[in-house]
Amino acid sequence: MAKDLLTIKDLTREEVFELFELAKDMKQNLDAHRQDLKGKVLAMIFEKPSLRTRVTFETGIYQLGGIGIYLAPQDIQLGKREAVKDVARNLSRWVDGIMIRTFGQNILEEMAENASVPVINALSDLYHPCQILADLFSIWERGHNLEEFVLAYVGDGNNIAHSLIWGAARTGLKLRIATPKGYEPKQEIVEAARKEGAHIELYTDPKEAVKGADAIYTDVWASMGQEAEREKRLKVFTPYQVNIKLFSLAKETAYFMHCLPAHRGEEVTDDVLDHERSIVLDQAENRLHIQKAIMRRLMG
Repeated sequence: MAKDLLTIKDLTREEVFELFELAKDMKQNLDAHRQDLKGKVLAMIFEKPSLRTRVTFETGIYQLGGIGIYLAPQDIQLGKREAVKDVARNLSRWVDGIMIRTFGQNILEEMAENASVPVINALSDLYHPCQILADLFSIWERGHNLEEFVLAYVGDGNNIAHSLIWGAARTGLKLRIATPKGYEPKQEIVEAARKEGAHIELYTDPKEAVKGADAIYTDVWASMGQEAEREKRLKVFTPYQVNIKLFSLAKETAYFMHCLPAHRGEEVTDDVLDHERSIVLDQAENRLHIQKAIMRRLMG
């Protein structure tokens, strides 16, 4: 693997499935991996708050025998109190890995360029690789062949959509993306992934996208940093709500997926989020296992 994980694009197809196999083993054989990262230290930089990211990374490094140091937004203030490259160089003298949850992808890239230890993208405005690796693992561990699996993503062409695109490029997943006009994923990402073999179809009609799909995935309509657009977005995205009517257009065996946190009654209704075929809690749990596999590969 490369030194850092900034996007799924950084991984080869073989490396993605190796991570899946390792995550599966770690999930099934917790005690066998208690010393994998004994004495290792992970710096956890949070420019954005999180429940799942903090708990899964902190629990994960602990379960592998290491320790995580939580750095809140006010602790560092990247690029304001101190230059990103100086933070990277200092942390490299003390810790064995750096995890960042931030806004700009450029911050991650500058950190990785200047750090001598691995840097992991725990979310940026452009990509969310750990989440999507956990999501694809959640499908794969159920015995599905990803090359034959059709996933329909409905909503905003955001960091989740961008990482799904590269996930499709690396695993053969058949990806359909339905967004309102003006909210599509970045064209350059779609084109680059297609050149590397990604099977991606873009729609404006959510009903067409989900028809016969093996899973429907959605995300919040207004992410952190988009609060000012919230009212406008609620109106634009209302036709893209995943409710029982839309869910019923997918296969009878279809899963519902969401990266969480969910805004109940907005992008998804309660009856879908809490449906027996909703696997959102499995996705959340698998963040722990896939991130342990990533840390083991990068920091071991």
